[in-house]
Amino acid sequence: MTERASTNETIISETLGRGPDRSANIGDWQFARWRQFIGSYELPALVDPVFVVHVGGKPDTRLWQAEEWSSSRSIPGCATIVPAGQPTGWRIDGELDVVTVSVPLASLTCGDAIDRFRHTRFAFADPLGIALTRQILSELYAPEGIDRTAYINVLLDALKAHTLRGPALASHAPFPTADFSAHRIHNIMNAVLAHPEADHRLESMAADAGLTPSHFCRVFKKATGISPHQYVMKARLERAREMLGESELSIAAIADSIGFTSQSHFTRAFRQFSGQTPSGWRAATLQ
Repeated sequence: MTERASTNETIISETLGRGPDRSANIGDWQFARWRQFIGSYELPALVDPVFVVHVGGKPDTRLWQAEEWSSSRSIPGCATIVPAGQPTGWRIDGELDVVTVSVPLASLTCGDAIDRFRHTRFAFADPLGIALTRQILSELYAPEGIDRTAYINVLLDALKAHTLRGPALASHAPFPTADFSAHRIHNIMNAVLAHPEADHRLESMAADAGLTPSHFCRVFKKATGISPHQYVMKARLERAREMLGESELSIAAIADSIGFTSQSHFTRAFRQFSGQTPSGWRAATLQ
């Protein structure tokens, strides 16, 4: 008889058919990196809530919701919360690279933290969580050493505190304009996702973050893994895929509505992003 899986990591390993690429403990919390899996997966209910950080891979990960695949997609730079006791379905188009942080139920002692992990929240922006996760990963692949271990422990504790508090709460705190402001980056990312068709100029986004354009580019890429221009382009093309499948607008009308200066430019960008022309994608989606 197979022994019952007793941890999130065991459940995930059995579902994927492989263990984590790297892992570390934060007391009774577990930090694990998973990558190089493709396809659709039905993940059984987990014993503890999990905070998932999308750190790399292709930007086309969907969640099974309301008897269909979600129209929104997770991309590198996004985070997801999966509560305990809830099976989930995932569709991965290409390589995925994620980190899971298992949050023991016993650590959820205050109302805000309990509410935060009670419901699924898919593909939301969390620049600070991404930045901490990336730094931890880089240290886990570095040579062993006393200083390294101490540094990783500090980073893990910071990620643990941030995971419990959440980016939404941190966004209400004032930050000096001249300093890196995670909540401003978070707000900029949300503004792009909400209105990808808008004119998101680098200078304007940098000004909103209180940074010079060059510094903003460095901070944004460190937080998300891609440049501001790439983030805007991905948001526009994701919206285009939704419109192609859900509306009867012409290709030219869709290109214009999401901020492309010409249909030819849109077609080239869409083909590079999706591997198909807009018309080909629409035909395949409507089959």
